[in-house]
Amino acid sequence: MNKTLTALSIAAVFMSAGQAQAAEIDVTITNATKNIYFTPLLVAAHSSDIFLFRSGQAAGSEIELMAEGGDIGPLSSLASNAGAVVVSDPAEGILNPGDSATTTMDTGDADSLTITAMLLPTNDGFVGLDSWPIPSTPGTYTVRLNGYDAGTEANDELVGSMPTPPFINFGTGGTGVETVVTNDTVHIHPGNLGDTDPAGGLSDISSTAYRWLNPVAVVTVTVK
Repeated sequence: MNKTLTALSIAAVFMSAGQAQAAEIDVTITNATKNIYFTPLLVAAHSSDIFLFRSGQAAGSEIELMAEGGDIGPLSSLASNAGAVVVSDPAEGILNPGDSATTTMDTGDADSLTITAMLLPTNDGFVGLDSWPIPSTPGTYTVRLNGYDAGTEANDELVGSMPTPPFINFGTGGTGVETVVTNDTVHIHPGNLGDTDPAGGLSDISSTAYRWLNPVAVVTVTVK
């Protein structure tokens, strides 16, 4: 049995959710890494009874597409069609290290906030905020976000297995850090291993440039 909710079941939960917690919020996402990039972000306000991803459970195909290639279209459609308030790509493209993106949302009846974006360079890593409860009391709240592994692809760290944007300097000739998926559920990402051999070694990722540890982002939510 698929451990993630289908579009139909998500829609059913949204229709049954009756909480009245209309609020306007400002959401600012800051890339807190030294040299890791975020693909276009998805920000969704929704009922606390549903989730777009869940640690310890298998990723849906929409999360897989986002985490492996940065494609938020299917995930955005899934949430929007179910009644979520969705903002796609508030940074208008890649969110560079140290940069921030801000969006304003009228959350309607939604009481939870989810944020996702792929981490570059990784095989299937993504920054994630999983169904964070939106406070009802006006104020400014800060949340630090971890990087997750979607569990859908082995972390081989090879150039042929990852998106290769021109702003990332990949090596070649790596033999692969991993060859099989060792945990096929969403889990905390171990970070890139990398190496210092640009023409061989295990990885095609430079360990001096693209290693990272959690947390990878800071989110500030202002409830008005």
